[in-house]
Amino acid sequence: MATFGVRELRARALSHSLFAPTTLVRAIDRLGFVQADPIRSPARAQDLILRHRVKGYRAGDLERKYASLDIEEDYLYVYGFLPRRTWALLHPRAAGALSELETGILAFVREHGAVHPRKLAVHFGTQRVVNAWGGSSKATTRALDRLHDFGLLRIARREAGVRLYEPAAPPADLLTPAERLRKLVLVFANLLAPVSEKTLQAIAAKFRRSLAPREHRNILRAMIASGELVSLPVDGISYVWPATAKFEAPPPAVRFLAPFDPVVWDRPRFEHLWGWSYRFEAYVPAAKRVRGYYALPLLWRDAIVGWANARVADGVLDVALGFVEREPKGRDFRRELAAEIARLETFLSLG
Repeated sequence: MATFGVRELRARALSHSLFAPTTLVRAIDRLGFVQADPIRSPARAQDLILRHRVKGYRAGDLERKYASLDIEEDYLYVYGFLPRRTWALLHPRAAGALSELETGILAFVREHGAVHPRKLAVHFGTQRVVNAWGGSSKATTRALDRLHDFGLLRIARREAGVRLYEPAAPPADLLTPAERLRKLVLVFANLLAPVSEKTLQAIAAKFRRSLAPREHRNILRAMIASGELVSLPVDGISYVWPATAKFEAPPPAVRFLAPFDPVVWDRPRFEHLWGWSYRFEAYVPAAKRVRGYYALPLLWRDAIVGWANARVADGVLDVALGFVEREPKGRDFRRELAAEIARLETFLSLG
């Protein structure tokens, strides 16, 4: 490892995250977490992430197959889908005292099994309360969210995109808070590898109140010292990854990556590795957007050279491209670009 710079670092980032496509179960297990987002442009983030890593994946497969998979929906450092073994590290969360409504809803769900929120509204009323975003939600919806957050309820499945709730079994293995935090740090380090110590520390700090509050600052150094994490400085930035991380060369192809893909998620790392700043602009006023509502970073070989905005109109996929500098020249790029657009059409079940 005489010379190790940005080029080698981004090769590791790509090869670790964009592993050879496998089954849906194995892909989620290997990632450890798949971020979810409700925007569909041209598909939801979770589907756009999984299509590169699951053989024959189609938009919506995760939702359709969810009930048969050993996974959960929950909030890790953001909301998404995770293996049950990872979910178990999040619970128990400090719940505090349940309200009268929450206690009643929990008893109702335990008695009736998987319940649609609409049924709860009929039974408990449609009173509205202020939600976390300053808007209003049904009190029953807010209660379901809290019971889910506390690990007392789980998402059984979805119907037309609406979450149905059922009782959640408590984790089988009761680990100490410090052990849970250590294992969660390994999940984060694996998902985002190679990840800067600064980013990993910031994610671990989100658990400082619920897990090992006195240890979150020192846990990374302890894990590096023990050999669980490998640490290497590049341009003065300390990057880490699990000692067990696998680095396999991905094929030299064009890929449209989701805005929340693990390769893209850490914006400071993105800028360090690829030399430009990517910004998610869905919530930016249209007049101020630079790259588009839902620009998908465009990967060519080991470089992210631009972005794609993909939309479906009347059953036809339209892809508009933008480039940081200029479009790559040569037949190889044009051939691989056409292949990626064809893969996207198949993924969206078009044509």
